[in-house]
Amino acid sequence: MDTLVSSTSVTAPVALRKLYFLRFAFAAVWAALLFAAGDTLGPAAVTLLLAYPLFDVAAAVVDIRSARADGGGAPALRVNVAISSLAVVGLAVAAASGVPAVLRVWGLWAITSGIVQLVAGATRRKLGGQWAMIISGAVSTVAGASFFAQAGGGDASLRSLAGYAFLGGVFFLVSALRLNGARNGA
Repeated sequence: MDTLVSSTSVTAPVALRKLYFLRFAFAAVWAALLFAAGDTLGPAAVTLLLAYPLFDVAAAVVDIRSARADGGGAPALRVNVAISSLAVVGLAVAAASGVPAVLRVWGLWAITSGIVQLVAGATRRKLGGQWAMIISGAVSTVAGASFFAQAGGGDASLRSLAGYAFLGGVFFLVSALRLNGARNGA
């Protein structure tokens, strides 16, 4: 059952809840800014495109430290750090080639990080609130494939990334709220 807290200390769920709220807020603001930037790869859009996976790296590092402090390992999170770091480099290179190239790199990142998120959520389900992370990982893999399809068609748009990021943020919000409920015995 995903709403039960294991016998591990309560520091992991508390730290995760705070991190998930922060990730929601970042995703919401980022999505609004990218949507406002439009579909051109100007300096603002490129900066935003690079900031998202950089934030993901930072959040994963915080998550790894939290897991380590609680006596747990975090192999899926370490993989996520590597994948998101590669995404930063890939997006920087792709931005010089245009929106379709950016969508392909983002799609590959969404697919691989979605699989990692699925694994991380499944292994943490005893903490509670992880079902939303599991669903989010599945949605991410499907969205990644759709970015590839969009890149090959005539409707390549950076704004679709804004919707993807916002939806991902909503999943983090739901998980944060579920972790709070699990902590309070709900």
